[in-house]
Amino acid sequence: MTGLPERPRVRITNTAHFSAAHRLHNDARDAEWNRRIFDKCNNPYGHGHTYALEVTVEGEIDPEKGWILDFKDLKHIVSERVVKVCDMRNLNTDVPFLAGVIPTAENIAVKVWDELAPAVPSGARLVRIVLHETERNKVVYSGPGIPKGSQSSPTGPQGIPA
Repeated sequence: MTGLPERPRVRITNTAHFSAAHRLHNDARDAEWNRRIFDKCNNPYGHGHTYALEVTVEGEIDPEKGWILDFKDLKHIVSERVVKVCDMRNLNTDVPFLAGVIPTAENIAVKVWDELAPAVPSGARLVRIVLHETERNKVVYSGPGIPKGSQSSPTGPQGIPA
């Protein structure tokens, strides 16, 4: 213990929007299976959403600057790495970081994490992605989970992670 007081850890969030089209389709399965599983989202011409993306980073407050990361810098990272790449695009064909992935909201959130995590400056770390596909449907992703074969995380009441 150094005797120095701990600096407060805080989280900041940037919210961005992008509009994009996609089609849910698994090329490894036949047309009937895709229609049954993905229903109207398997429309051969695709369909679109205006996504809302919340990106949260965490870190200790820098005593000289008073922040963990300038909001404008976080906005720039999100804009350059996700919004400009995805906005007004077909997620199945036009977005390199989604190549080979069925562009469900879950998969998009994971791939957005993979794009953003390396770009977050030292002193901060990505802690949460929330992708709203509609006003009522969203995905929350908090990063890579426990590797297969590892023990699960401890849980609290009602099996909620502690």
